[in-house]
Amino acid sequence: MSERARALREQLIRNIDELPKERESRPPLYDTMCGRLAAGTAARGLGISVDIVPPGMRSCPYHLHHAQEEAFIVLEGRGALRVAGEMLELKAGDVAFLPPGPDYPHQIVNTSDAPLKYLSISTQTRPEIVEYPDSGKFLASAGGTGPSRFARIGRLDQDFDYWEGEP
Repeated sequence: MSERARALREQLIRNIDELPKERESRPPLYDTMCGRLAAGTAARGLGISVDIVPPGMRSCPYHLHHAQEEAFIVLEGRGALRVAGEMLELKAGDVAFLPPGPDYPHQIVNTSDAPLKYLSISTQTRPEIVEYPDSGKFLASAGGTGPSRFARIGRLDQDFDYWEGEP
């Protein structure tokens, strides 16, 4: 393989099985092994990650996006998509589409006795507001890296006056 081909491969191709994964766990409900496929690639407006969720666990809190659109592709196992207050069965081969907005709060739950493996695909639209209906929190983020990164979590019931703290 030429140097150019090696460089292109590094920027454009990832293998799910060879990808380093990190465990994100918060007992008793949340546990997942996840890997960010798009990190370090040429992708600019698309995020893709792989999650492997143990039986009975969830990968992340119930949430909704105001800007980003997401899709989930179930690769292995069974579970449920908690969406808009309902539980919809998921199985290998299913693809779920989640548009942004308050009508589609969502969460994936492994309701089976075997691991659930799926891909998450998102548009990475910024700025973004994410709401967490179970806890009444929100995340406001504008992207960036290092000192230019803006991301803050707050509670929906804590409003400030526009002039609060201004000279």
